[in-house]
Amino acid sequence: MPTVRFPALMKFYVDNQNEFEVNGSSVAELIANILIRYPALKPHLFDSTGELRRHFNIFVNGVHLRDLEGMETALQEGDKVILMASAAGG
Repeated sequence: MPTVRFPALMKFYVDNQNEFEVNGSSVAELIANILIRYPALKPHLFDSTGELRRHFNIFVNGVHLRDLEGMETALQEGDKVILMASAAGG
């Protein structure tokens, strides 16, 4: 089962967990399964059109989704998925 890691600022929405295992054969399925357990997280990940928010990044085993197959990226047992909000400032 893949392991998902959340940024500290978002762990409030996932019962204060930084990391936990979630079933999913693809990133899309993994995210869907997370949202079944933690529906309050949805507006923080997706915009009103259902697209992943621009400031949110997902990495699979250290590789950004844009360099893989996007949300259809296949997941294997033991994969590490990191959800990370971008930080900006000036």
